[in-house]
Amino acid sequence: MSDILVVAPHPDDETFGCGGTLLKAHEAGARVHWLILTEMTEAAGYSVERIETRDREIAAVSEAFDFQSVHRLGYETAALDVVPVGEIVKKISDIVAEVQPSDVYLPFPGDAHTDHKISFDAALSCTKWFRAPYVRRVLTYETLSETDIVRRPGAQEFVPNLYENITGWSEKKRSIIALYGEEVGEAPFPRSLEVVNAKEKVRGAEAGCEAAEAFMLLKEVRP
Repeated sequence: MSDILVVAPHPDDETFGCGGTLLKAHEAGARVHWLILTEMTEAAGYSVERIETRDREIAAVSEAFDFQSVHRLGYETAALDVVPVGEIVKKISDIVAEVQPSDVYLPFPGDAHTDHKISFDAALSCTKWFRAPYVRRVLTYETLSETDIVRRPGAQEFVPNLYENITGWSEKKRSIIALYGEEVGEAPFPRSLEVVNAKEKVRGAEAGCEAAEAFMLLKEVRP
């Protein structure tokens, strides 16, 4: 039985980015683990009520995915750039050592949000073979409103080289997205169920199936 670790800078990135893939893997017998780097805090201007609502959302999403474990580092949202990178790496490294995943899903480093780039850099450094020999695959996922909303001149583009057919799992994925409440809007807002469906259709058309999620495969070690 394999273990999968999905790294989410913010709660909901995992579902928008690779929710169908995670559901499919779990149904096939994989144990899926969720690592969340940031959270809402009063210091960042969030009300106690909103923070409590987000905690309930995280609990509901975890139950819906049936995650094997959930790890929350508790850093302030949109403030990872003021945290020593070594500190973040150490915390992620400890979780990787505990979970010992065979597959690691990361946010794309070219995303508009700096939390995504820092999460990628810190987590990627924890997948070196001589420190984590159990990691056999490392992939990046795309996140609506972050991967495709801003194009930095000369920056790396998200160019998929691996597609996951999620035709049988896209409906449940969207039901989990709906659990995030205020994070979900109406089209053309990118984090809407309509746009999620459209993105899955486009990726499916590229891959020859009804619905798909796209990834950039960074590493794969075959036995």
